[in-house]
Amino acid sequence: MNRNILYTPNQPEDVQPLIFKTTDKSYKKFCENLPVSMIIVDEIEAQLKGLIKSRNPSQKFTDEDWQMILPEFLGATHLDDYGVWVYYPWLNKLVHLLDEEEFIELRTNRNKYKLTQEEQAVLRTKKVGVIGLSVGHAIATSMAMERVCGAMHLADFDELELSNLNRIRTGVQNLGLKKTTIAAREIAEIDPFIKVTIYSEGIQDYNMESFFTNESTIDLLVEVCDGIEQKIASRLMAKELRIPVVMDTNDRGMIDIERFDLEPQRPLLHGLAAGLTPETLANQTMEERINTVMRIVDFENTSDKLKYSMNEIGKTISSWPQLASSVLLGGAVTTDVVRRVFLNELKSSGRFYVDLDQLIQ
Repeated sequence: MNRNILYTPNQPEDVQPLIFKTTDKSYKKFCENLPVSMIIVDEIEAQLKGLIKSRNPSQKFTDEDWQMILPEFLGATHLDDYGVWVYYPWLNKLVHLLDEEEFIELRTNRNKYKLTQEEQAVLRTKKVGVIGLSVGHAIATSMAMERVCGAMHLADFDELELSNLNRIRTGVQNLGLKKTTIAAREIAEIDPFIKVTIYSEGIQDYNMESFFTNESTIDLLVEVCDGIEQKIASRLMAKELRIPVVMDTNDRGMIDIERFDLEPQRPLLHGLAAGLTPETLANQTMEERINTVMRIVDFENTSDKLKYSMNEIGKTISSWPQLASSVLLGGAVTTDVVRRVFLNELKSSGRFYVDLDQLIQ
């Protein structure tokens, strides 16, 4: 391992933590070349107590109980050797955690009985692709927290700018980093066992197939990008592979569900994209592109404030506005939809609204 590359915090390519058992040769080598000023976070005893409590919810434990229970639980294993050690290069922190099975068991314990153990096991096998990491950042991190999948592919070409911080939940220390890097790191900090693959050039012709099928085909596509060509091209691929698509637009809580897995002949975007291909879009004028966007979002049914904003693009604003509350709501609603699709609780296609102005008056 090249220490100068691997252990330098905040390198853009660092998005995966290193996971060790103390018996691994790689861990011994890591310890021989410890990063400078590394911070160690070791709360493994508290995690073990939490695990035991979760398995015995009716039992009350005293300090005297723990003095007997913990040694018995550990057996011949030393506390330092229990579980795994996870190194986060961008944080320069080494964190002691339960091993994967026990970590997932305890971290998702408060999902019961909203989710059964069998349902959680099904969700663990699922892989989601997310294109676009402004709204998609909220969706990806919400999915990670709820653990509605075990793997994700994240695609976005953009870097974090200060004006993004009105809606992307991250910090100023990440300015200039790729949005894919930021999202992947935050997911790893929530759950280092969720497998994340990033596509930091966004979705392009040359990597489209890999995004959909690398190692295994994604089970669902969340498409929340700005590019119209990418919206159409990704749906054409999803339709060909019979993969469902979910899109949140975060105006009036609008969410689209396209069940190409159940309806392989379904028209793109409920028929609103009729006649559109990446090739025809490439030849459109700016006015034609704006009209296309208005058609796709059903402009007459958008909020009055978005209608006004669309007329101001290129005049007093550079793009359409988005609020953190709407983006976070979209993350929650999309996560809920994805979970129910995976558990066969939701089989509908269509356009739906979670319009808070209408629901809460």
